[in-house]
Amino acid sequence: QVQLVESGGGLVQAGGSLRLSCAASGSIFSINAMAWYRQAPGKQRELVAHITSGGSPNYAESVKGRFTISGDNAKNTAHLQMNSLKPEDTAVYYCAAEYKGSILGPLVRSWGRGTQVTVSS
Repeated sequence: QVQLVESGGGLVQAGGSLRLSCAASGSIFSINAMAWYRQAPGKQRELVAHITSGGSPNYAESVKGRFTISGDNAKNTAHLQMNSLKPEDTAVYYCAAEYKGSILGPLVRSWGRGTQVTVSS
C-alpha cells in the first residue's frame, strides 16, 4: 500500500502564492507519474497538473502560466507552485500517484486525503 501526504495548503489573498507538497511512501517500485487534482464545493474533481517520471508536465488551461508542477523521483515527491492565485482556485487539492509496487505489478493509482486552499478576494 502506498500513502500520499499533502501539505502546504492554507488561506491566501488573491494574487498571492502557495506551494503544495506531496510525499509518497510505502511499497513503491517505481512511480510513473504524479498529479494534482482539485475539487471545489459542488463541482467535480478536475485535473490541475500532471507530471511524468520523465519530467513532462501538463496543465489545465485555467492554471497555465500561473502554476508549476515539479517532481523528485529520488524522493517520491511532487510539488505544485501556485502563483497569482484567484478566488476561483479555492478548492481541496489532492495529490495522486500512478505507480508500480513491483517490477511485474500493475500500474496502480493512489490518492492523498487532500489539502484545503482558500483564496480570498
